[in-house]
Amino acid sequence: MAKRNRYTPEYRREAAALVLDTDRPIVHVAEEIGVGAQLLGRWVQQERERRDPPPGPDVALTTGEREELKSLRRRVHDLEADNEFLGKAAAFFASKPPRRNGSN
Repeated sequence: MAKRNRYTPEYRREAAALVLDTDRPIVHVAEEIGVGAQLLGRWVQQERERRDPPPGPDVALTTGEREELKSLRRRVHDLEADNEFLGKAAAFFASKPPRRNGSN
């Protein structure tokens, strides 16, 4: 069984910084430093979250975000209405016996 390498938090942050600060692809940096691309990808994601944590529930929405939320809620409402209509149409056509050609 292969021995798993242990990397210090400092090493992980520095490796992620090579990707984030230089805009180089994760795959190239991973090959250069000798770690797997998926592993480095996780480190990059963690470093992004550390540098710019996602907003919490107590952070107010911007005007653009409010407009987007309003638009998305409207779209959800429209899609739910379409879905309801399609369900009724499917039930209607499923309840009718199929017509046979030549016999009326």
